[in-house]
Amino acid sequence: MIRVVDLVTHYGERRILNHVNLDIPAGETMVILGGSGTGKSTLLRHIMRLEFPTSGQIFIRNQEIFHMPEERFNLLRRKIGMLFQSGALFNSMSVEENVALPLRELTQLEDSTIRIMTRIKLDLVGLSGVENYMPAQLSGGMKKRAGLARALAMDPEILLFDEPSAGLDPITAAGIDSLILKLKLAFRMTILVVTHELASAFMIADRITVMEGGEVIATGTPEEIRNSQHPRVVQFLNRIPEGEHVDAQAYLRTLTRT
Repeated sequence: MIRVVDLVTHYGERRILNHVNLDIPAGETMVILGGSGTGKSTLLRHIMRLEFPTSGQIFIRNQEIFHMPEERFNLLRRKIGMLFQSGALFNSMSVEENVALPLRELTQLEDSTIRIMTRIKLDLVGLSGVENYMPAQLSGGMKKRAGLARALAMDPEILLFDEPSAGLDPITAAGIDSLILKLKLAFRMTILVVTHELASAFMIADRITVMEGGEVIATGTPEEIRNSQHPRVVQFLNRIPEGEHVDAQAYLRTLTRT
């Protein structure tokens, strides 16, 4: 369903992604695990074609996306739903209007049909009865669920999550994990989740990819990742802090540099 081939990305002089290769079969739930700044969210933005790489390719349903005309990719994008880290709801719209937006913009359905489909999606994520609420009236977990209902509005084949548990308490985060599992079992969508939360990763993943410094350093089943001997994987899973070593002279030079 998704194939990433030798992807390299620079922000100015800084290399963010370093020859990333990844294959995600249809129906699989892949979790990309790694610390902050390892390139996880950047990879997700490339899959959505929100950013373009320095070099490399991404194929979705065997179609290379970076050289595809915008009009053609827009048709493909309709089969991709994404839950952004913040939920990304429009504050001036009610919950129902937020979820209905893709259907109003991209289909010719009657308003009555859109209303029914919207409420089905809200019920699916456990938000029945909040259709007329504004985003400011929702808790963090409810905003994530509303964002997910909107991502599901077009019945996507691929569902992308950017840090779905970020900013949530453990119980609410567990509820989001449970919801992802429910969607996985019910719809057999291809799901890609970017996270640094170990508990979430091992609960929902069919396979896990670990990234470090813009590179893929390990890919395997949850059990294979648990048993990995790669030193950076072991460090991440066991929450071992980086060793602290400060060059006093170099530090002094940075303070006095003009």
